Amino acid sequence: MARMSTMVGLSRADVNRRRILDVALGELLRDPDASMDQIARAAGVVRRTVYGHFPSREALIRTLFDGAVDAVRAAHSASREGVEDPAESLARSTLAVWEIADRYRLLVALARRDVTPRGIRDRLTPVREACTEVLRHGLEQGVFASPLPAPVLAHVHEQMLFTLMEAVNEGLLAAEEAGRSAVVTMLTAAGVPASRATELVAGLRD
Repeated sequence: MARMSTMVGLSRADVNRRRILDVALGELLRDPDASMDQIARAAGVVRRTVYGHFPSREALIRTLFDGAVDAVRAAHSASREGVEDPAESLARSTLAVWEIADRYRLLVALARRDVTPRGIRDRLTPVREACTEVLRHGLEQGVFASPLPAPVLAHVHEQMLFTLMEAVNEGLLAAEEAGRSAVVTMLTAAGVPASRATELVAGLRD
C-alpha cells in the first residue's frame, strides 16, 4: 500500500522511470552484464523508453549507485541518533551501512568501472565526514587508539568495507557472517580490544 501511495500523482514517465530503476537493479544484481535490451524486456517497455530516461547503460548504473549512496547516508545518520558512546556509534553505523551495502555490493563492483573510484569517493564524502567526527571524538576520549588521525582512519575504514564486499562477491567470506565481521573489523582497526568489539556486536544482535 505504501508503495502504491507513492505512485499517486506521478506522471506516466515518472512511473516508467521508477519501474525501470527497480527492474534494472534486480537484473544487474542477478546478471552484472545485463544489457539495456534485457532490462527493457524485464521492465515490460521498449528499448527506446529505457534510453529516453537513461542515455546509456553507464548513466543507468550511475543513477542506481546514487540511490544506493542516498540509502547509505540515511542509514548511517539514523543509526547514530541518540548514541553517545563512540564505539557503539561506530558499531551501529557500520552495521547499518553494511546492511544497505550488502544489497548493493554487486552494483558497487559495477560502479567502480562506470562511476570510477574517484566518483565513488566524492559521493561518499558526507558519510566519511560523519565517520571522521565519530572517530575524532573516540580518539579524544581514549575510546579508540590509533597512530592515524581521524580523517585517515575514516578513509581506511571505507576502503576496508569495500574490500570486505569484494571478499563476499568472490566467495571468500560468507554473506551471513559479513556484517558481524565488518563491525568487529572496524572496531579493532580503531583500537578497540577484540573482546569489547565482540561484546558490542553481540549486543547489537540481541
